[in-house]
Amino acid sequence: MVTFECDTGIVNGFLARPRDPSRHPAIIAIHEWWGLTPWVKSQAINLAWNGYVVLAVDLYHGKVTSIAAQARKLKRAVSPDLAIGEMKAAFDYLACRADVDPKHIGSLGWSLGGGFALQLAIHEPRLAACVVNYGALPTKRADIEKLDAPMLGIFGALDRGVPRNKVRAFEKRMNAAKKLVEITIYDGAGHAFENPANLRAYRPKAAADAWLRTLTFLAQSL
Repeated sequence: MVTFECDTGIVNGFLARPRDPSRHPAIIAIHEWWGLTPWVKSQAINLAWNGYVVLAVDLYHGKVTSIAAQARKLKRAVSPDLAIGEMKAAFDYLACRADVDPKHIGSLGWSLGGGFALQLAIHEPRLAACVVNYGALPTKRADIEKLDAPMLGIFGALDRGVPRNKVRAFEKRMNAAKKLVEITIYDGAGHAFENPANLRAYRPKAAADAWLRTLTFLAQSL
């Protein structure tokens, strides 16, 4: 675990690095509504094995749960403005590291974190790429105009929280604004289908394909 400062205080995060000490592209990873769980940390480690310095930011400041009611309360307690400030501070932390190429830093998140990964792309013009896994999508034209980083969006066709029609509407707006966007919607998959801890939702084939698409996108964008 590492700590870094933002305007409102100290932020914690889980840092995963490649063994090679030379400069690497970097990723700011943002967790689901469960918090900074072992699965999120394992995803950060997997990305590090693929050549990225990864900082998984803890927006819950040490709180983790496996109970949906508690996760809902934790999610509601997060101030969007504060979270954006903490993610921007994470960007600055990575950009100042000797093992990070500051021109090649991206964001990646799942569910709650997917929406925040996209918000960071809106509010941090230096961001070089963004991966959104079934996260909330902006609808305001002003926000879409600020999305200059290439974006990969991964969604499930059965997701009631982020339904297919809203995903396609977002894709249409991005294309109209001439933004770089790649959208994949998996049939038979719902929300949070990539995490094996979600026993009912987990779809291993779709999750494996989404992971390969993510690695390909990051290699091209970062």
